[in-house]
Amino acid sequence: MASKADKRRSGTPKIEWPTVILIIACYVAWALTGFFLWPHYPIIALALLVLTVALQSSLVHEVLHGHPTRNARVNEAFVFLPIGVVWPFRRFKTIHLCHHADERLTDPLDDPESYYQALWQHEELPAAMKLLLRVNNTMVGRFFLGPWLSVVGFFIDDAKLIAKGDPAIRKAWLMHAAGLAVVIPVVTYGFGMPLWLYLLGPVWFGQSIIAIRTFAEHQWSENPEGRTIIVERTPLSLLFLNNNLHFVHHKSPTVAWYKLPKLFRERRDEWVRMNNGYVFPNYFALLKNFAFRAKEPVVHPVLRRTPEAGRAFRPRMRGGASTYGAGTMPVPAEPPKE
Repeated sequence: MASKADKRRSGTPKIEWPTVILIIACYVAWALTGFFLWPHYPIIALALLVLTVALQSSLVHEVLHGHPTRNARVNEAFVFLPIGVVWPFRRFKTIHLCHHADERLTDPLDDPESYYQALWQHEELPAAMKLLLRVNNTMVGRFFLGPWLSVVGFFIDDAKLIAKGDPAIRKAWLMHAAGLAVVIPVVTYGFGMPLWLYLLGPVWFGQSIIAIRTFAEHQWSENPEGRTIIVERTPLSLLFLNNNLHFVHHKSPTVAWYKLPKLFRERRDEWVRMNNGYVFPNYFALLKNFAFRAKEPVVHPVLRRTPEAGRAFRPRMRGGASTYGAGTMPVPAEPPKE
C-alpha cells in the first residue's frame, strides 16, 4: 500500500528543475556580487546581497517542505551554505513544520511562529519589552526590529537546550557551524567585506524583507481557515516564492512554489471564500494601514488568558524574545515527517 507521502507526491517530478535552477542562481549571484561587484560598486553590491539573502531564506522554506527532490538529505545539501547566517536549517525545519498544524495557528503556546503572547506571560514582562513588542506589531517596527527580537530569543533558548544536553539540537548547530565555516571566510577574505557590515547589511535587511511577508500571514479567527492571509499581487512574488498566497500554501504545503499562482487563479473565489476574505490586494495596502499602527494586539485576544502548569519552555521563530515569556510548549528536536 502506498504511504501518504507517496500519494501526495504522485504526479510530481522526481526533480523540480525550476527550484534547482533558482537555488544555483541564488548562490552564483551571491558569489559574483561579493567577488566582483563589491570592490567597485559597494552600495549596489550591498543591495543585491540583501536580495540574495532574502531569496535564500525563501528557498530554505521551500526545501524544508520537501523540495526540489524526494530525498531529504539531497534537499538539505542544496541549502547547506547559510548565507543568511542566523537560522540552522534543521531547527528551522522542525519549528516550521510544527507551525503547519492549522488548528493551532496563532496559539501563543502551541504555534511556534505565533506573534501573540499569553496574557499572564505578557504581564510579567518589563515595561521596555512590552513597548518593543507593541512597536514590533506595526509594519515598520516589524521590518526593523523583527529580525533582532526573533533571533536573540531563539539563540538564547537553543543555548539553554544545548546546555541541558539535547543531542539533536547540538547536532543541528554543529552542522550550521560547518556551513558558517565556509560562508564567513568567503565574506571576510574572499569578498573583503567586514563581517559586521555583512551582518548589519545583507543579513539584517534580508530578514527584514522576509518580515514584509510574515508581518500579516496569520491572525486570530474562530475559524482556523480564516487565520491565514492571501496577498494577491506583489513585485516581490519571486523573492517570496509566491508565499504571498500564504493560505494556498498552507492548504497545499507540498505544492512547488511555481505552481501556486496557477492553483490560486483557477480557484480564486473558492480560496477567498475559504479563508473568510482575509485578503489584501498588495503589501502597499498593508503598509498604508499598518505602517505605524499595530495590526494585531500583542496579547492573544482569546486563547491562553490564564496560567497553565506543566508546559516546558520552548523556542520560537517569531513573536519576540521567548526568554521574556513568549513561548512555553516543547518543540521536538527532530522535525516531523514531511
